[in-house]
Amino acid sequence: VDEKVMHRIIITIVLLIGLFFSFVVLASGMTGWRLPDNQQGYSPEQPITYSHRLHAGELGIDCRFCHSAAEHGKHAGIPSTDVCMKCHKYVTSSFGALQEELDKADAEKRKPKPVVSADLQKLYDYLDVDDPKSTDYGDEARSIPWTKIHNLPAFASFDHSAHVTAGVECQKCHGPVESMERVRQFESLSMGWCVNCHRESSATGIDGHAVDASLNCTVCHH
Repeated sequence: VDEKVMHRIIITIVLLIGLFFSFVVLASGMTGWRLPDNQQGYSPEQPITYSHRLHAGELGIDCRFCHSAAEHGKHAGIPSTDVCMKCHKYVTSSFGALQEELDKADAEKRKPKPVVSADLQKLYDYLDVDDPKSTDYGDEARSIPWTKIHNLPAFASFDHSAHVTAGVECQKCHGPVESMERVRQFESLSMGWCVNCHRESSATGIDGHAVDASLNCTVCHH
């Protein structure tokens, strides 16, 4: 094959590949079709139903009460069962179900019976406890196998403490978790999405404070 012809063939192939990827990116933006590894919308079923709408929304519990590591470390972390038991040592069901039993016991002139919701019973089963107020977990106690939702590539690093310290709201990356019955990945968390946020934050600041959000590759890629 003539050298000039081969050169044209190579250029044509490169252009076709470029057009193909341009089409893929355009289609993903217009139709919602996702590129590989984009888990936007991912909302796996968990071993125990946990409503962020109830806890973070209706009850107004601060995210950092459960995810305390977010202020001091790279990872926000999944709270241990000890954190759950700070409240659920005493709160064993919904307030409505507890009040219903109190009213029924009062009408029947008897002591209220223990009321335990199905999902909180799962928590107690994992801890192998019959009495939630017990300070000791049973011999068969085990960790809850939560399914991780937000997964970054191995070559990317995200430091929660740096963002929390800068004043970035949890919802900026995680979306309106206070309205989610079951948590889902709200944003794409792609490199482009992160870079755009850094550029915007450096230009406009965060809550009236100037910030210098780095665009240095090595900050996130080690």
